[in-house]
Amino acid sequence: MKQSEIKELSVAELQGKLSETKKSYSDLKMAHAVSPLENPIQLRQVRRTVARIATELTKRDLQ
Repeated sequence: MKQSEIKELSVAELQGKLSETKKSYSDLKMAHAVSPLENPIQLRQVRRTVARIATELTKRDLQ
């Protein structure tokens, strides 16, 4: 998910997307621990998406 897409979402949508993305990341980590993922770069992409969403939420809280 790109930063421009994240900026267009409301706070409630961001919070929902954050919890959904965190769950996806933990599922990917568990799957990777059991057997290596076909695309391990996917872990990095999801982790960075979590960070982007969390950053946008923090930024909106400070405003």
